[in-house]
Amino acid sequence: MQIKKALLPTRSTSTVAAFFDRLGCFTTRDGASATVRIGQSRVRFVEGDFDGSHHLAFTIPTGTFDKARHWLEQHTTLLSIEDRREFEGPESWNSCSMYFDGPDGQVLELIERRGLPSRHVESFTAADLECVSEIGVAVPDVPAAVATLRAAGIRPYGNEPTGDFAAVGDIDGLLILVTPGRAWFPTTSRYVADTPVTVNTSVERGLTLGAGKSLQPATTSPAEKAPTG
Repeated sequence: MQIKKALLPTRSTSTVAAFFDRLGCFTTRDGASATVRIGQSRVRFVEGDFDGSHHLAFTIPTGTFDKARHWLEQHTTLLSIEDRREFEGPESWNSCSMYFDGPDGQVLELIERRGLPSRHVESFTAADLECVSEIGVAVPDVPAAVATLRAAGIRPYGNEPTGDFAAVGDIDGLLILVTPGRAWFPTTSRYVADTPVTVNTSVERGLTLGAGKSLQPATTSPAEKAPTG
């Protein structure tokens, strides 16, 4: 389930654009929106008012974790738990992650998925980010959202879903479905932003997961409808 495009609100497009510019990502600005290129994915941020924080994860090539960490530490702050800054994923994921402080309170993540092909990188840069790997989506009923996605052929990944958390998709791309009010790991104070989210991926028809939360076929541009609220 490759995440081709996504549309999210932000309180400040200038802050978002400046942050990703500093990382070296290609960004474009258009009035009250900013679009960031992450490898094969595009994320468009549109200004709006909301509470909470977004979560996005970016896939890095297998075998580049240490170089990616060195690069990242030159640009922003890694998030930690008791000085631990590297986190093994569940056994079924075969992954390793680092989380970092993003713009507008975002909880961002670089994830190495060891089931994907390795690639040699001399010196890691933003150009080595492969795609958006995960997008957090707040839903009022996680099991109901999982059932909607399962009916469309998009199944839970790794561990079984719980009442307040589910990863749905595959090694190429995941929706992280959570209930509002939950804190994003590894923090205890950055809570899930309950906002509209549009994700363009390999679905054959549009799917609604909650008010303003939808999956759309990859041929449909999220620019066609900006989030509100």
